[in-house]
Amino acid sequence: MNPRTLLISVPLLICLSACGGSGDRASAPVAEPEEASSADIGNHVVHFSAQTTDHLPPAVAREYNIVRSKNRAMLNVSVIRKSDNLPVTADVTVNTVNLTGQLKNVTMRKIEEPGDIIAIYYIGDTTVANREVLVFDINIKPDSEDTFSELRFKRQFYTD
Repeated sequence: MNPRTLLISVPLLICLSACGGSGDRASAPVAEPEEASSADIGNHVVHFSAQTTDHLPPAVAREYNIVRSKNRAMLNVSVIRKSDNLPVTADVTVNTVNLTGQLKNVTMRKIEEPGDIIAIYYIGDTTVANREVLVFDINIKPDSEDTFSELRFKRQFYTD
């Protein structure tokens, strides 16, 4: 498996293995249970995961300039068009706070991987403390749409 495929696969597998829930799809913009990992936003489905960066293989972290640490959380977002199940580009911005209201800076960057089907996803990272809960407010506007959709989810991180 090449490093690019791992960058997409590892966060999704970690998220799915840690869910422990029914896997029901979220609906925007309502806050969802921690096991939610996707949301229907009309013509598109948004997939998201968040985990500490120490779960990334070292080669993948190096290739994408990601600091591997149990004290850094990474958000991974992809937008899939329902009509053909293909990834699309989008305007993706994130506001993140912890439960005490402290703002966490997460700047998203676009990753495109060539192949038969071009993989498109957005990643960003921030610091995280043990047992810290982060609330992610994601604003998404697929290139083919005129308006933003809002999605909210939360994750708790364990670093010890």
